[in-house]
Amino acid sequence: MKVLVIWRLLTVGGVNAGWRNRSIYFKKHGIDTEFLYTTDHGGLHIMQDIAQVYLTKDEQEIINIIKNNAYDAIIVVDTGAAYKWIRKAKYHGPVIVEARTPELIKLIPHLKSFKGIQPECIVVPSHYQKRLVSILTNDVPIHVIYNGVDTTFFRALSTEEIDFKSAPTLPIDKKIIGWIGRLDKRKNWPMLLEAAKMMKSERSDIEIWIIGGAQSVQREEFKTAWQEEGLTEIIKWFPVIPYQQMPHVYAKIRQSGGCTLATTKSESFGNTFIESMICGVPVVASRMMPVTELVAEGETGLLFRGQNVEDAVKQLSGILDDPVRQQQMSQAAIDHVQQQFSIQAVADDYIHLITKIVQKNKGAYGEVDTG
Repeated sequence: MKVLVIWRLLTVGGVNAGWRNRSIYFKKHGIDTEFLYTTDHGGLHIMQDIAQVYLTKDEQEIINIIKNNAYDAIIVVDTGAAYKWIRKAKYHGPVIVEARTPELIKLIPHLKSFKGIQPECIVVPSHYQKRLVSILTNDVPIHVIYNGVDTTFFRALSTEEIDFKSAPTLPIDKKIIGWIGRLDKRKNWPMLLEAAKMMKSERSDIEIWIIGGAQSVQREEFKTAWQEEGLTEIIKWFPVIPYQQMPHVYAKIRQSGGCTLATTKSESFGNTFIESMICGVPVVASRMMPVTELVAEGETGLLFRGQNVEDAVKQLSGILDDPVRQQQMSQAAIDHVQQQFSIQAVADDYIHLITKIVQKNKGAYGEVDTG
């Protein structure tokens, strides 16, 4: 079976990390996944070693890719323009829609019209996202399938395995708080700076690592505030860390007795939460959906109220100042993700769904007609 995934943005984010893991697992089960993107935001290195990647804005080229590759199914991720391409390519195979944007206003353009294409279903990564999508559509079935993490790649590395020479370098006698993701409004980096200011005034045993943001829309805005607020000592910024190095980054955070912090205002899932936990790093984040679907509060991490900086700092201290608790949470986090979010635990649901849809379509058409 061959499947095409269409998404506008080739980013170093959760959508592509999730699809990388799925693609590897799908291949072991006889499904080849190919990817079509229109814009590269620095994510090519995540995908190119595991699947065929097309990167083009040229409509005729896109139509030819769809026409010439006999796809058994096409999956469209938050890309409203894709339905027009599929129709122009005269593709008659099944189309599955993935709705990943966690903001209603940004979802509308991708779900308000399928331009003559009738999707088989909509796949969402959390029950929170299902509630959001159900506001916009009522005639297409919605399936919740969690993102999975490749537990052979993301795992708790032993001290002997950790690459201590590569950045970021682990400082002596400091506990690390990791903040991973884009520097934009939704990820809410200003709250991180406020938390850093508060901790800087109270203690000297903390270092915060910001991982990512090289191509983020607000990177210059962040850089100015970071420097003007005098936070360059407590916050170290690593705009580009290769994806393959991330297990080592988490391992260093874990070894320091630290945790990860998310200040995000909204998520449809949150890959960094499960990556952090499977590597044995407890999570501190806001008590909201879908974070409450991922983090077992008090067991694999701690949650704070809304966007409350004081409460966030309090929860961080609850882990950083209690090494025994940090280690207990570390082990509980590994076990939790292994059981709930390992790629084996969740990708089988997707394989079953695709297989059922493709078989039904072949029964209806005799075989998949790709025009």
